[in-house]
Amino acid sequence: MKTLDVFSAIAVAVLWGMGFVVAKAAMDHFSPILLMALRFTVTATCLIWFFRPSPSIFGKLFVLSLVSATIQYSLTFNGLRGIDASTAILLVQLEVPFGILVAVAWLGDKLTLRQGLGIAVAFVGVFMIAGEPTLANDINYVLLVIAGAFTWAIGQVMIKKLAVGGGFALVSGMAIFAAPQLFIASLLFEDNQIQQLTSASVQAWGAVIYLGLIMTALGYAMWYRLLAQYNVNQVMPFLLLLPFASVTGGHLFLDEVLTLKIAIGGLFTLSGVAIITLRLKWRS
Repeated sequence: MKTLDVFSAIAVAVLWGMGFVVAKAAMDHFSPILLMALRFTVTATCLIWFFRPSPSIFGKLFVLSLVSATIQYSLTFNGLRGIDASTAILLVQLEVPFGILVAVAWLGDKLTLRQGLGIAVAFVGVFMIAGEPTLANDINYVLLVIAGAFTWAIGQVMIKKLAVGGGFALVSGMAIFAAPQLFIASLLFEDNQIQQLTSASVQAWGAVIYLGLIMTALGYAMWYRLLAQYNVNQVMPFLLLLPFASVTGGHLFLDEVLTLKIAIGGLFTLSGVAIITLRLKWRS
């Protein structure tokens, strides 16, 4: 990869990783589902002028948005509300092994020995994190984040199975459908939306702009450009930097402290994901 593209890939990991830190801080004011609704409203408003999905895929986009955005982000960020951003981002790494398992069950993909080993190592890490004594009263939040990772994996397989066009038109289209879905979900499961909107600080609205414009629109713009120029196996490993961005940001800006057990569990989880995503040349 070119040097500039390497820095671009690192930047994507940092932007996405810091998104969890920003969202965690924003939830001091906004409820989780409302925050996600505002996020996708910003994304849709920015992208719809340049990338418009074909009306022929509106039905597919509605279902994809419901699974990959509305349900997934509602689960993940309600879980994030109750645990540290650094812990949540380590649990989110289960998206990779879950994606493989869903593809095996749904698409009939073959599970290789290396993938099986990576999945096993990743789940050992998650069990260690879930067994952390400080999370004893927050296990429901842990399960919500894990459920969000599983839902994300289902959504990605749906995208592949339904052969919906990719790129910015897909992101734009999903944001258009996800925003109203999330507003409805917020009305059903949350309250005080008007009070939250009218009393939001500049910092709170800044977090919304970051999540919708920087993390989602800009982040995916950079990501899709890299995917267009390089093989997936060349760029995917850079996402292993994502947890390090969240852990560092959580420590610097949220005063989070990573316990030894969570750190070791996170190392196992990341090692499992690395085994899955990194292409290693084995000597015969």
